[in-house]
Amino acid sequence: MPPSVTPRRRTGSAEELARRIKEGAIPIISDVEGFMAYYVVYAGDDTVTAISVFNNHAGAEEANRRALAWIDDNLGPLLVGQATAVAGPVIVHTIA
Repeated sequence: MPPSVTPRRRTGSAEELARRIKEGAIPIISDVEGFMAYYVVYAGDDTVTAISVFNNHAGAEEANRRALAWIDDNLGPLLVGQATAVAGPVIVHTIA
């Protein structure tokens, strides 16, 4: 179950955003039951997508709730607009 949180970052804020996520969001997300992995991806249009992988839907939903609250409290000056969150099952997966 990967929840995804997607805000847009302000130009020039990548390093600070990464630092805050490592120090703040990861401990909050990884503490949720069923946590398996966490990824943050920067797109060329300054969109930031965080993907958390959980082994149950309840954990994914709880992670989204925690992540959105944490983003509101800690990343406001580094983001443009509101973060959104979704959760759903993985339908394609492969590992090298």
